[in-house]
Amino acid sequence: MIVVKLGGSLAIDPSLRRWLQELAGDSTQRFVVVPGGGPFADTVRAAQGVWNFSDQAAHTLAIAAMDQFGRIFCALEPRSVPCSTRLQIERAWADSRLPVWLPGRMMARDRKLARNWNVTSDTIAAWLAQELAASGLLLVKSCDPGANPCDAAFLAAAGIVDTGLPAFVADRALALLAVHKDRWSELAQLTTSLLCRV
Repeated sequence: MIVVKLGGSLAIDPSLRRWLQELAGDSTQRFVVVPGGGPFADTVRAAQGVWNFSDQAAHTLAIAAMDQFGRIFCALEPRSVPCSTRLQIERAWADSRLPVWLPGRMMARDRKLARNWNVTSDTIAAWLAQELAASGLLLVKSCDPGANPCDAAFLAAAGIVDTGLPAFVADRALALLAVHKDRWSELAQLTTSLLCRV
């Protein structure tokens, strides 16, 4: 089982559809897709700047933004299905569908993660990977992840992932790999590389 987070920066990029197609068409692994917040999360940030509401409220709204972006994923790829619970994810796999996780429902019950901008969809994707006992986490980014694409601390220091991710994954047996958005055609190789780190 591999959790794949497709970053919000892919919102207007053709590679988004390519990634969804590749993931939906791969029958060798069980994937679950986690959406970033995309332009919907940007709207939350802008509104907070104007109205100065709390980070906790912004966090809740940003998770709702992930739900919205996930609905777009399902509109783009007919073999995908929106999932809010673990049972729905398992049913999607049983039906040979690609589950796209909408985090609002499960995250509403979580008390482990900080509710501020230090925790974004990167750490939330890692949280889901832990909940599902996934073997790995693939983070698809618009930028080059650099020389250490498996090192959460390096990625956070470079501004590629959120600052909450290194602490979250530090004591957990979760392999992670950050990859550039244009590598969708290399899914099989990326999956092998990720699982070799388990």
